[in-house]
Amino acid sequence: METIAFRMVLNPGMRDEYARRHRELWPELAQALRDAGVHDYSIFLDEATNHLFAVLKRAPGHTMDRLPQLDVMRRWWDYMADIMQTEGDGTPVATPLVQVFHLP
Repeated sequence: METIAFRMVLNPGMRDEYARRHRELWPELAQALRDAGVHDYSIFLDEATNHLFAVLKRAPGHTMDRLPQLDVMRRWWDYMADIMQTEGDGTPVATPLVQVFHLP
């Protein structure tokens, strides 16, 4: 398993709504993520900056690069666009993070 992390930005005042939507994550989206090889996916919020920190594990041979082509992924991003920063095509603004330490 490979671990990756990235940062996204939540709009101010949207913490509770973001958490609510993720508590009600669509089963078909959760399955699409698992089918793409995503496991152990967590998102944390820095409340001082509204930065979301996401970390996940992905299996060898994962197909995460195909997720943006899935209808369920596009619908989810459209659903989330009103509460977080997005690119012009509706994808979340996501900045990859570089691992600088790991304690196994």
